[in-house]
Amino acid sequence: MTTIEGNLQQVHERLARACRAAARDVSEVTLLAVSKTFDADAVCLALAAGQHAFGENYVQEGTEKIAALRLLRPHAALQWHCIGPLQSNKTRPVAEHFDWVQSVDRLKIAQRLSEQRPANLPPLQVCLQVNVDGGANKSGVAPDALAELAMAVARLPRLQLRGLMCIPEPAPDFGTQRDLFLRAKGLFDQLNAQGLGLDTLSLGMSDDLEAAVAAGSTMVRVGRGVFGSRPARS
Repeated sequence: MTTIEGNLQQVHERLARACRAAARDVSEVTLLAVSKTFDADAVCLALAAGQHAFGENYVQEGTEKIAALRLLRPHAALQWHCIGPLQSNKTRPVAEHFDWVQSVDRLKIAQRLSEQRPANLPPLQVCLQVNVDGGANKSGVAPDALAELAMAVARLPRLQLRGLMCIPEPAPDFGTQRDLFLRAKGLFDQLNAQGLGLDTLSLGMSDDLEAAVAAGSTMVRVGRGVFGSRPARS
């Protein structure tokens, strides 16, 4: 068993325990393996262990890795998520190469993704990043501006609005972590009450996935727990 295979097994066991504690079915929570700074060979090892959804924070690194995996594993059913902050000048490669974008926090970004998504590809799956705790160094739309943005994005062609993503400031204990994630769950429920039909709540990472599952997360983003300590970016 490779280290990555063993790590994946441990993460799935953590998810199973968290789901049991929250009286949820483990099938309700998807694992997104965050492969930023790891090379294509590491992704191949995770793929061989049964992982198919991968998250990338850096657009150029992500698009290069996507191209490499198409050559290395041309028949693999991979799903690529852009999860890092997205600038206007980086939207085209994301629209052309990724399957999901989880970090949309401005209408301008969504409009550019919509305009640049190739017609021969399925609609780009989109989550809105919301800043639930007002962290000054965090990206994300403010909660009081979320509904207006969500309604506007839902009307754009070539995009499918799927849900919300958030990255709160680190919290010291399970209860505080869960309460922060419950803010996102509350916003998610409010949007669905307005008829948006969202199904994805992307909450939780290596250090707080249990609290995220308890709050209703449907997707956890785990990097270090799957791939180990990150190599320095060159």
